[in-house]
Amino acid sequence: MKAAVKKLFGELNLTWPKLIIFAVIAGVYTGLINQVPFLYDTSFRDIAITFDRWVLFGILIIMNSKSNLDSGLKCFVFFLISQPLVYLTEVPFLGWQIMNFYRNWILWTILTFPMGFIGYYMKKNKWWGLAILSPMLVLVAFHYGRYLSDMLFSFPHHLYSVIFCVVTMLLYVVCIFHDKRVRIAGVVIVAVLIVAMTLMVIVQPPVYSTDILLSAEDPSEGVVFDDTYTAHFTDDSFGTLSIRYEDAIE
Repeated sequence: MKAAVKKLFGELNLTWPKLIIFAVIAGVYTGLINQVPFLYDTSFRDIAITFDRWVLFGILIIMNSKSNLDSGLKCFVFFLISQPLVYLTEVPFLGWQIMNFYRNWILWTILTFPMGFIGYYMKKNKWWGLAILSPMLVLVAFHYGRYLSDMLFSFPHHLYSVIFCVVTMLLYVVCIFHDKRVRIAGVVIVAVLIVAMTLMVIVQPPVYSTDILLSAEDPSEGVVFDDTYTAHFTDDSFGTLSIRYEDAIE
């Protein structure tokens, strides 16, 4: 197991053909998995919504590149291929309008070149390599907090994603750096981020808000209710339920 993980983080022969095949598989898989109805709101579809899995892909590419330029170009080409493929795979299910969402990825795709170029310095095993990695750790930590909140709201949904974030954050620190002091500092940073996000979720528990019902002035136009009405779950374990007046929509 240890040897396999070590190989992933720096001992793979990541040729250009392999990178392109990897990008195609990642893009098509993400687009298809996002169309499976019974996987809605589960860890399996998180790859199509959030960044944490793609952070892993990017770091693996960086760690198996041969130079700064090789790292930057391979990161850029990987995302240039994989991200449009995600949406192209969804076109038969959702229509061409789904391609409008790709605009959100254009800037990120461009930024993958400098991120891959600079990220290569993590392989130098120096303290400033940890400084380069830290923004990615913070990003994954925020995803951890989001998944933890969702998991507490609808357990065991997103349990795998919670575990994935914690494990990969630790793997990045342990597998990228070999200097003992840098590793210890990295583990401390990860621990602080996990504790901080966990406390934040506990202090601010998840709240589900929706506008399924809108009050009408005339009973013939819809549901009518005012502040004399109340709402509750028949099972209190689901949480609390309330009817709220929104000034903005009267």
